[in-house]
Amino acid sequence: MVQIHGIRRASADAKYRQMTGQPVKPLILKLCLPAVISNLVTTAYNLTDTFFIGQLGTAQSGAIGIAFSIMTVMQALGFFFGNGAGNSMSRELGKQNNERASRLLAVGFAGAVLSGLVIATIGLLTLRPLVVMLGSTSTIAPYAVQYLTPLLVAAPCVCGSFALNGLLRYQGQSTFGMIGLVSGALLNFPARAVVYLRAAPRKFFGAGLATAICQTVSFTILTTMSRKFGVMKLSLRNCRPDVLLMREVAGGGLPSLIRQGAGSISVTCVNIAANPFGDAAIAGMAIVMRIMLGANSVIVGLGQGFQPVCGYNYGAGLFARVKEGYWFCVRLATCVLVVLAVLLWVFAPQLVEIFRSDPAVVAVGVAALHIQCCTVILNGFNMMGNMMTQTMGRTGIASFLALCRQGLFLAPIVLILPMMFGVLGVEMAQSVSDVLTFLVTIPFMRRILHELR
Repeated sequence: MVQIHGIRRASADAKYRQMTGQPVKPLILKLCLPAVISNLVTTAYNLTDTFFIGQLGTAQSGAIGIAFSIMTVMQALGFFFGNGAGNSMSRELGKQNNERASRLLAVGFAGAVLSGLVIATIGLLTLRPLVVMLGSTSTIAPYAVQYLTPLLVAAPCVCGSFALNGLLRYQGQSTFGMIGLVSGALLNFPARAVVYLRAAPRKFFGAGLATAICQTVSFTILTTMSRKFGVMKLSLRNCRPDVLLMREVAGGGLPSLIRQGAGSISVTCVNIAANPFGDAAIAGMAIVMRIMLGANSVIVGLGQGFQPVCGYNYGAGLFARVKEGYWFCVRLATCVLVVLAVLLWVFAPQLVEIFRSDPAVVAVGVAALHIQCCTVILNGFNMMGNMMTQTMGRTGIASFLALCRQGLFLAPIVLILPMMFGVLGVEMAQSVSDVLTFLVTIPFMRRILHELR
């Protein structure tokens, strides 16, 4: 036991020297690459799901948009505990306070699994009225229920997977987090093919079941990785919460909860706003949201590579390295988004048609995609500011910025604009929200960067 503890201590010391001593830019690139790969593979199997389901019908495509709201809630709680404990854990590792870091790791994991159990219980008991409340039409609701039933059963594993990925990442072990998520995602591709190639009457239930099984596999792999390869060993014996520790977890995770929760609310609001325009509008917006999620996932991965560097160095008092990393990520993210925006604009019709060839769905999807391409380049600045303030423990600012893009601005905008512009109002709502979020983020980041002098 003493030998194992000594090995863990040596590993923690080596990681500290790496995170606070290596050149910032190559260090961030090294850490962000596994995160970007994880996000892209996850997005790929989400898009695969959208593609296969698009072949079944417009109502089925709309059902994925409804299910996305529930899936976002699961992500939100997983990120709440994973990022909440992880933010504080990276700062404690920067201070070389390993005992408290171990406790934060255990509390974050246990909280995510328990929250998934709560979602499963409530969701399964209220599923039919829930999908109607989220914007389902009478034709979409049965498919949404089929898809979500097995996924809700696996909710503890889904929440736990997202939390463990974040907890590994904040220890500077992004590669192991990537292995866990990518393994489940790669398993999902053949599982999807088996489900959709079979002439079964309940293909939609099979699609949800395939996702649930793959998420459970990811959870199992990530748990093993955390126990064997984490800088801090995952052990429920260290799950000893106190008031101060829970306050740290809640404060660090609140921006993630708001960001993801607001995303769920915004998806619901988009579905409700598109509802009067029919299944095609709901399906078209669902496709666009998945495509843009893929574009933004690259930037989120870059930010996830920056966060452990930010946490370690902020905890160690190396503020110049924090600022250097922030500006590097903002510039790189903006350049990447410019390239992606051009590609998405040029190939918008082909991209939407891949998922659903219905002319009405394509018309809505292409218009929304073109509009969002005009403003998506602002998201590099928006996201990096939000993720930096969260990792620094600036809960109030980070929570407010997280709420802006898909909550404070998007939710009312997507409900108001359709009254004036019809379906065009639904298509342009996200872009208006992105611009307003950019304008609000500027003064906050000027103040934060000034304080880091």
